[in-house]
Amino acid sequence: MSLSWYVLHSKPNKEDFLYSQLRIREIEVYYPRLRVTPINPRSRKVKPFFPGYLFVNVDLDQTPISSLAYVPGANRVISFDHEPAIVPDTIMQTIQTNVDRINQNPDLIYNQLSHGDPVTIQGGPFEGYEAIFDTRLDGSERVRLLIKLLRGHQMRVQVPAKMVKPKK
Repeated sequence: MSLSWYVLHSKPNKEDFLYSQLRIREIEVYYPRLRVTPINPRSRKVKPFFPGYLFVNVDLDQTPISSLAYVPGANRVISFDHEPAIVPDTIMQTIQTNVDRINQNPDLIYNQLSHGDPVTIQGGPFEGYEAIFDTRLDGSERVRLLIKLLRGHQMRVQVPAKMVKPKK
């Protein structure tokens, strides 16, 4: 076999620990994380892009699955029909590119919008609704919008910023 990317599921909230354990064992690992601005200054400044999952680049002839599953903090290698799932290199490159892009400019959506701008909601229970951008909620990736519902009354809703698109 040759080197391939596999998904390693961690035990709950053990991604950082598992990452360090894999690095100690000199296993190539990719742990995608996003920088965040928490409300509490002592809170974590990064969070996992895929909570509970890391990517390892190994040759299963050299590094058996069982040795990966028994790394402290690991739960299991993601498999389908008892075969470890290979993540194509193109998918890994896309993930890395997107994580880098988000980390370089995490406030891109907020920089484009200001109070009163019309937006469209792109997911969730309010998908397709038009709204008015109110504000970004500090310490989270959420925004507050104003939606006209019954009889023209505006209602405040909070949605993930990724679901908001400026209306053209």
